[in-house]
Amino acid sequence: MAFTFVEGGVCAAQGFSAGAVHAGIRKNHDKKDLALIFADRMCSAAAIYTQNKVKGAPLIVTREHLQNGRARAILCNSGNANTCNADGLDIAAAMCKSAAQALKIAANDVVVASTGVIGQPLPLGPIKDAMPALAASLSTGGSGDAAEAIMTTDTKRKQVAVRFPIGDKLCTIGGIAKGSGMIHPNMATMLCFVTTDADIAPELLQKACKDVADETFNMISVDGDTSTNDMLAILASGAAANEPIKSLGKEYYHFQQGLMIVCRRLARELAADGEGATKLLECAVTGAPDCQTAKKVAKSVICSSLFKAAMFGGDANWGRVLCAIGYTDAEFDVSRVGVTLSSAAGSVPVCSNGAGVPFSEEQAAKILAQPEIRIEIDMAQGGETATAWGCDLTYDYVKINGDYRT
Repeated sequence: MAFTFVEGGVCAAQGFSAGAVHAGIRKNHDKKDLALIFADRMCSAAAIYTQNKVKGAPLIVTREHLQNGRARAILCNSGNANTCNADGLDIAAAMCKSAAQALKIAANDVVVASTGVIGQPLPLGPIKDAMPALAASLSTGGSGDAAEAIMTTDTKRKQVAVRFPIGDKLCTIGGIAKGSGMIHPNMATMLCFVTTDADIAPELLQKACKDVADETFNMISVDGDTSTNDMLAILASGAAANEPIKSLGKEYYHFQQGLMIVCRRLARELAADGEGATKLLECAVTGAPDCQTAKKVAKSVICSSLFKAAMFGGDANWGRVLCAIGYTDAEFDVSRVGVTLSSAAGSVPVCSNGAGVPFSEEQAAKILAQPEIRIEIDMAQGGETATAWGCDLTYDYVKINGDYRT
């Protein structure tokens, strides 16, 4: 069954509209800072959240709202994380109430999210004042505005959608995401909102959400910091009128594959847009003895600050790859490992059987000058594979985070 990329982001699926305004949370009046996604009917809903012990107030409120597996709207502000605030829960609940009044729905049918500076009070007044204009901004062409409004240090909007058949009906899955810094495996400073017109039971939507995140968003890292506010939330309207997906089977796994395509594309874009990044790094592990080892090795390499810095400088310092593999918390034989560096400019083997091999530094420099670099690791100890994504570590990362709050 074919998957086709289509335009429209979170509005590509039937039954959804989106919009955004500048509410005044951010100082830059040219930057939208309040986004809304709305479904024209009740949706199945699912979400997963950060594993940081410190959690933003919006996540706590959203988790309570989604206990029944249903929702109709997603509200998100940028510029302030609403985290570690004494009145945070009250503010998050009031945001839901304000949106609900404007949309004429129940407050507990609203998913709420925030992103930005931690520990700064979030004023409710600007959000309430902007709500009528925000509701009025809703349109089936509003995905791009919503994608812009949730950005913090991101340099570009991130949205994607795919269309595919389930039975005799065409279904669509679309998503928007933000994330540039504080990104690390096991969720990160990322927000991702996904919509679909497929008809799928809430419990299966939750399973798909978790399983796909483990292979996509949980396999990226920019700087090793796991955020307090990350969330992946999905609404399913059922407007495609497919035979309802109520059990595991062909239709469920086809839906999961579509969700995987959307989330993998967004995960790659998040990694490529890391704060100060100039290169996307993709680490592909093959021949691992088990799945967890494959994932751990891929993550270990992607998370290595020394290796990330070498990639920024275009230095084929393959010893840093072996070092990161070597301190991975897993059991395997390093003496069987091979490493190849590749890009659109070609590929060069740099290590075989755990030891260096002769290679052209000039050729390697050309390969590492490309905007996307692939680190291929063959463990030669089994049949399991995994892929992780990250970015290089640059001077600009320090500049961006040196005065992020002020």
